[in-house]
Amino acid sequence: MSDTPFGFGLPPEEPDDGDEGKKKDQQSGGGQGPANPFGFGLSGAGGPGADNPLAAMFGSLNPGDLGAAFQQLGQMLSYEGGPVNWDMAKQIARQTVSQGTPDGVKDASTGPAERSAVQEAVRLADLWLDDVTALPSGSGSAVAWSRAEWVEATLPAWQELVDPVAERVGTAMGEVLPEEMQAMAGPLIGMMRSMGGAMFGTQIGQAVGVLAGEVVGSTDIGLPLGPAGRAALLPVNIEAFGKDLGVPKDQVRLYIALREAAHQRLFAHVPWLRSHLFGAVDGYARGIKVDTAKLEDVVGQFDPQNPEQLQDALQQGMFQPEDTPEQKQALARLETALALVEGWVDAVVHAAAKPRLSSADALRETLRRRRATGGPAEQTFATLIGLELRPRRLRDASRLWASLTDARGVDGRDALWAHPDMLPTASDLDDPDGFVHREQLDFSELDKLLGDAASGQGSKPDLRKDDEGDTGGEGHGKADGGDGTE
Repeated sequence: MSDTPFGFGLPPEEPDDGDEGKKKDQQSGGGQGPANPFGFGLSGAGGPGADNPLAAMFGSLNPGDLGAAFQQLGQMLSYEGGPVNWDMAKQIARQTVSQGTPDGVKDASTGPAERSAVQEAVRLADLWLDDVTALPSGSGSAVAWSRAEWVEATLPAWQELVDPVAERVGTAMGEVLPEEMQAMAGPLIGMMRSMGGAMFGTQIGQAVGVLAGEVVGSTDIGLPLGPAGRAALLPVNIEAFGKDLGVPKDQVRLYIALREAAHQRLFAHVPWLRSHLFGAVDGYARGIKVDTAKLEDVVGQFDPQNPEQLQDALQQGMFQPEDTPEQKQALARLETALALVEGWVDAVVHAAAKPRLSSADALRETLRRRRATGGPAEQTFATLIGLELRPRRLRDASRLWASLTDARGVDGRDALWAHPDMLPTASDLDDPDGFVHREQLDFSELDKLLGDAASGQGSKPDLRKDDEGDTGGEGHGKADGGDGTE
């Protein structure tokens, strides 16, 4: 470990040969000197630390930046919050957004014309969706966000997704040291956890900032990241997305609005869905183990003067899924849930857009491929939390929902969202015809019996019609014949 903790070296002693010694020392680059108190190379210096990944936080470290640099280092080392320094994550995300995307597109505030265009697109999208789904509108408002506004609005959801995994890392940092050393190393462990929170915050911030340059709405990854009931589009990203498609700008915006409005309907009127999805993510995260061998190696060589070691470990990934039946089941549950959400949205949006937009097929295929491949930000999250938030079976799920529409109608299809146990499973995606024509569970009689038992009179309202306006339609998953087929 370095004899000069945190990179703060002692002032250089006066050279024996006076001014000549000072000149030689400066020419040879010896000593740290007051211009580089952190040990991080200055911009263009080319010295040790010039490629330090923390440069994004400390900037060029010219003399005018030193005050801010000292402040940020102090915040990093004194952080005592949760497993992720979310203040730092927000700061890094905002900085990343301000730099623009690799293609040179900068963030921009939305003006009245863009806000009006988004509101009109969402209003028209909801009108079209009324014809193809039994779920009513879930968009209480429609907003146009800049990338920076998307960052601010979605960070609470990212915190809910990432904190459980980051907590495991923080705990593991204290467990890799032998028990007899933990008491003596208490301050070091505390500092490492602070550094770990800062490094996680840096990496999450960078990923969220990059993702802000890619997304076109608040539900792009299949999870409700924004406030409930608020349909949000990012005009600057929609314009960049449609630039080379050869499709009129208003059609691109309207198709994106259809997808956003469809997601909002699902999350607003299937009250259990959000907790189901986030619970699936949490269930998968609980089965992830930290690569203790890699972490022990990092801890054993940890030098407070080189905190980037922790960041390098995070970038390389320290998480391994448990190869157990429980973990495989959790992964299948999560992938199926994401696929069912995205497949339903894909099916209903296509049904709404196909008769009205000449570019519907081309836009559908482009967005399918975009979701299937993911971008660099999604790959970063996969490294950080060991999880890819992509619907691997989107096409299978979309075909199943379309088949259900043909066999049972819109009401019968959407009635399946009344209860999680009624949804198709991973095996049903392998045999969609078998699921479509299978006798479905009808929870209405069970609900009636439970209501009678609880109150002694009357019955509870149908599960398909809750206080939030959820409706499953007639037949609750059955067609007129009562056997699940037409």
